[in-house]
Amino acid sequence: MRYRILPVLTASLWIALFLSAESVQAQSESKPNIVFFLADNTGFGDWGVYGGQVETPNIDQLASEGMRFTNYNVEVQCTPSRSAIMTGRHPVRSGTYNVLPPSNGGPAGMTPWEYTIAELLSDAGYKTALYGKWHLGNIQGRLPNDQGFDEWWGIPNSWEESGYTTYPLYNAMIEEIFKERNITEALDAPPHVLEGKKGEDSKVVMELDMKVRPIIDGEYLIPKTVEYIKKQAAAKEPFFVYLGYSEMHPPIVCNPEFVGKSLKHSGMYADCIAEMDHRVGQVMDAVREAGVEDNTIFVLSSDNATSGLSANAGAVGGSNGPFRGNFFYTPYEGSMRVPAIVRWPGKIPAGAVSNEIVAAVDWFPTLAEMTGSSHLVPTDRPVDGIDFSKLLLGESKESSREHYMFFGVDGELMSIKWRYYKMIKRGFRDPQLATLNQAAEVFQLPKFYNLSNDPQEDFNLWDTELTMTWIFAPMLEIEGAYKKSVEEYPNIPPGTEDFKGYTARN
Repeated sequence: MRYRILPVLTASLWIALFLSAESVQAQSESKPNIVFFLADNTGFGDWGVYGGQVETPNIDQLASEGMRFTNYNVEVQCTPSRSAIMTGRHPVRSGTYNVLPPSNGGPAGMTPWEYTIAELLSDAGYKTALYGKWHLGNIQGRLPNDQGFDEWWGIPNSWEESGYTTYPLYNAMIEEIFKERNITEALDAPPHVLEGKKGEDSKVVMELDMKVRPIIDGEYLIPKTVEYIKKQAAAKEPFFVYLGYSEMHPPIVCNPEFVGKSLKHSGMYADCIAEMDHRVGQVMDAVREAGVEDNTIFVLSSDNATSGLSANAGAVGGSNGPFRGNFFYTPYEGSMRVPAIVRWPGKIPAGAVSNEIVAAVDWFPTLAEMTGSSHLVPTDRPVDGIDFSKLLLGESKESSREHYMFFGVDGELMSIKWRYYKMIKRGFRDPQLATLNQAAEVFQLPKFYNLSNDPQEDFNLWDTELTMTWIFAPMLEIEGAYKKSVEEYPNIPPGTEDFKGYTARN
């Protein structure tokens, strides 16, 4: 009898292993992959499906297969929007409310204490990668591989740095600094492309200059993203890949292959939009060819508005759609509303359009919920994001968000949007003439607009509907709740060296 024990146990073991493998595969397949394609400085009206004049067939197809948002709200600069996406928190809370180096000389970007969507998904069993722009820290300990990404390849700061070395004085300055400090290399001076893996220091790959800038998307970022998707799909492991695409951030240059290829030869900006559409199509193809299209959430959006005509040295610029305002500084809708499309075949209704308020901070709790990871959302800090998965999945026609607060590049509150009303506390006498060097002024009385019939914010309700003073109540309640939360959880100042968490205060 004892001689039969081994075969019986072996058979049992095989059955157990088979069931275990089936369970692992089922678990893997139940967790949707996430492709997050983040365009840079792309306006509400830049893509065809949003009324743009350049043909964007791939982006239009993505919209026809998913849900398109017309009231998606971001921050007014690159760093704060990316911080909002990563943490689900207002950037003013984490000291990441503008792109400038901290005035106290401390390190830029997020403190390592912040918990990113990459860390959450990694803790939930996902493989994670970032290709492209980070802009949330440029020293060891504050790079993507330190904040939840298994691997990354890209730039720590921003794309305009590709033009730095065209200035002789910049090169002389860097040479002098290196000589004084007796160093031969720095991560961000001159600007570099870096790569790194979790648990290791990031390393310099090559210099970021005007030779690399036009080709970095087509010859590096897209191929790496495509390769990663195919590799992880073959491994049957759920993955999150975040692509920080370069366009439409100045300098406005595209791959030579696309110069003059846009409809009616509309200029370099239009050529770059045409290239972007092609690159979106390449990533869409990769997801389909890898056999994971039906189990992949595909997000396509922008970090902030475009610069329009004035900031492009006379070149044809982008479009912020029907809204007034520009990137970087105004409290108006054109500075805050950007395109956003989400596809998940069989889950998100195809061809749906929503004008409900959603915001960059909402990706964090929404993706956590859609991946079964909401239990990992931190409870030791304010998380401002609101889960809008029911809206995405067609289970509700309404967003759970009724309002959103907008902060300026100085970290001060500029405006509040509540349902279809908008209160602007600070702004410019003539927003069309606003420049980066013009400080926003505090209005003696806040301005109010009805966005449902005045999306361009032309008619201050003080001048047309004096009976609307009741709107003060909900607006002040929203502002008061924020101020109360700051009393309990003070905002982290920019340049903070090593924040220990609120439980470690005093």
